[in-house]
Amino acid sequence: MFRSCRFVLVSAVALGVVGCNSPVKEEQIEIKTNDPLLLPRSVLQRYADGQTLGSEVTSFPKMVEDVRATDPARADMLEKGLEELQQSSQDELPGKAKKLLEQIQPPTG
Repeated sequence: MFRSCRFVLVSAVALGVVGCNSPVKEEQIEIKTNDPLLLPRSVLQRYADGQTLGSEVTSFPKMVEDVRATDPARADMLEKGLEELQQSSQDELPGKAKKLLEQIQPPTG
């Protein structure tokens, strides 16, 4: 009986020591979920990769409106660029989409 009690005690101490030596580092992670440029950048990237214009063009005014609420200057660039894309040939579309994508990127730094 003495041996089994000692084993349980040693096991409990070993588990306690393992738990104490494993601190968890906590970090704050900021996630921006309300980025109005997220959808336009995604659409423009697909055009830059060769996708043709589709039914998503009907959502262009809403995209511009959403961007205008936070960044009027980029909204103007986006609106003008999306109009140009709609008037472009399929051969011109990827290049113009890449250019517009670069113009609406947020500043780095």
